[in-house]
Amino acid sequence: MIRGFVAGAAQGRFMPASPVLRRYYAIPKTASFLIYRAFTSVRSYSTETKPNEAATPDPKDVRQSAQRDAAADAATRTAKEDTSSPQALAAEASPSPSKTSTIASDVEEWEYNPKAKIESFKDLPHPNFGVNQHIPFDVEFKEVLKAIPWQFRAPIRYAFAYGSGVFPQSKSRGRVPTDEELRAIHPKAPLAVQRAQDGTPKMIDFIFGVSHTQHWHSLNMKQHRDHYSALASLGSGAVSFVQDKMGAGVYFNPYVVVNGILIKYGVVQLGTLEKDLTEWDTLYLAGRLHKPVKILRDDPKIRLANQMNLLSALRTALLLLPPTFTEEELYSTIAGISYLGDPRMALPTENPKKVRNIVGNNMANFRRLYLPLIETLPNVDFTSPIPASTTPTATADWVRDETLALRLAQDMDPVKRSNMVRRLPKAFREKLYERYQRKLAIPTEQFKRIMDESRQEDSVAFRRREGGGFERRIAQDDPDELRAYIRAVIKQTISWPATSQSLKGPLTAGWRRTWRYLGEKMEKYKQGKEEKGKKKDGEDDGGKQA
Repeated sequence: MIRGFVAGAAQGRFMPASPVLRRYYAIPKTASFLIYRAFTSVRSYSTETKPNEAATPDPKDVRQSAQRDAAADAATRTAKEDTSSPQALAAEASPSPSKTSTIASDVEEWEYNPKAKIESFKDLPHPNFGVNQHIPFDVEFKEVLKAIPWQFRAPIRYAFAYGSGVFPQSKSRGRVPTDEELRAIHPKAPLAVQRAQDGTPKMIDFIFGVSHTQHWHSLNMKQHRDHYSALASLGSGAVSFVQDKMGAGVYFNPYVVVNGILIKYGVVQLGTLEKDLTEWDTLYLAGRLHKPVKILRDDPKIRLANQMNLLSALRTALLLLPPTFTEEELYSTIAGISYLGDPRMALPTENPKKVRNIVGNNMANFRRLYLPLIETLPNVDFTSPIPASTTPTATADWVRDETLALRLAQDMDPVKRSNMVRRLPKAFREKLYERYQRKLAIPTEQFKRIMDESRQEDSVAFRRREGGGFERRIAQDDPDELRAYIRAVIKQTISWPATSQSLKGPLTAGWRRTWRYLGEKMEKYKQGKEEKGKKKDGEDDGGKQA
C-alpha cells in the first residue's frame, strides 16, 4: 500500500493504492470586532501565494500519511473483532503492556504520566490501546472518506469525519433522493455516500490536524485557492493568525466540493488539539470527539490524548448522574456536554432534539466507544447482565444490539468521587476549584497553596492522583449543587470559544457561505420543533382515546 502511494508521488500525482478508490477517483496532477481586529493585525503576516502553482508532495509526508492511514485501518479491524467479546473489550483498556511501550498500561498511570514520550504507535501503553476510538464502518463509505485527505498536497497528520453526514441522526427510511436533490448537495456523489446518507444528502464534515498552520495554509492556498474567502488575499499569515488567535483555534472552509462530494473541513494545529483533549481549555474539539467519529488518519499522541478526553467525559458524566441510571442516560449526558454552552442551542439555529437524535440513533457506536473505559473504572458497573458470546466467531454481535436496555450503578463514596474530581482535566478542574473557593470562603493564600500543589503534582507526578481534603469537600456537596457548578463550568469553558468561533465565520467562510450555513441550521431547528409538536399532538390524541 505504501509503495503505491510513494510511486504515485514520484510521478507527480496521488493515486490511492486501494482498488475501491481507483474505481471512484482520478486525482489530478496538479462579529465586527473580530473582523476589524483581523484586518488591522494581519498585514505584517501576509505572504505571497500563487494560485494554481504546483506543489510537489514530499515523499516523506506521503509515506507517513500512508502509515497513519494504515494504523487507522488496523485499529478499526481490531475494534470490529473485539466487539463480539466482553473480555476483549475490557482488555482494550488495560491488558499487559507492550514490550516496546515507555509507559504503563494501568489507566491511572498512563493517564497522568507527563513525561511519556510518544513517537510512534509502538510507544502506546499496549498494542490495542485506543482502538475503541475507531468505530467499525461500512467499508466502501470508509474508502470514499479516506480519499478526501489525499486530495490535499499539504500534509495532514490526523483526520476524522464527523456529524450527521457520517453518522445518521434519524432512523433509516429507505428513501431514494431524486437526481436533482442529490446534485444540489453532491455534484457527483459515489453510491457509497448515497447509501450511507439514506436519501437525505448532507454536507460531510472533516477535521484535519496539521503540524504548522501557516505553512499548511500556504501550500493549500496554492492548490485550492477557491476553498478560501477573500481573507486569503492577505496571505497565509493572515489566515493562520485568524485561525490561531481567534476562537478555538480552528479554521473552517465550508461548502467546497472534493471528489464530487460537498464537504466542510476544519484545520487545527496538532498542539492545539492535544491541549484541548487533555486540559479542556475550550472543549470545542474535545466535545466533538466525545461522540462517535470516523478516524481516517491516526496519530499516536492524539490517540493517547483522546483516550484521556473520553475518560474525562465519562467521569464528568458520572458526577452529573444519580447513583443508578440507564446506558442511554449516560451517553446522553456525555453527548450533551459540548452543547451546554454552545450559543447555537440558545438560538433558532440548531435542532432542539439534537442530543436525543445523536444518541438514539447511534447507541451501538457510543457503546463501542465507552464500554472499555466503563470496564476500567472501579466505581461504576453494569447492573444488567451483558450477553456473552459462546465462541470467538459467534455471529451474535451484542454490542450492536440496539434493543438492549442496560442499566448501570456507581459508587457514591466521597473518597472515590473526590478522586474523580481530582482527575478532571486541568483547565476545567481549576475553574471548578475557583467556584468552590468562593462558595466555601477559602482564604486566598490557602487556596493559592492548594492550586500550587495541584499544579506541581500535574507536572512531576507519576503516581495516580488522589483527591485530598478540598476535593472531598467538593464531592460531599449537595448533589444538585455539585451538578449545577459543573454545568456552570462547562458553559464557562465553551461559551466564549464557541461564540467567537461563530463570529469569525463571515471572515473565514465569507458572507455568502455563512448565510447559507445559518439558513440550513435554522431549517433544522424548524424541523425539530415541528417533529416535537407532532409527537406532542399524537400523545394528546392517544390520551383522549384512552
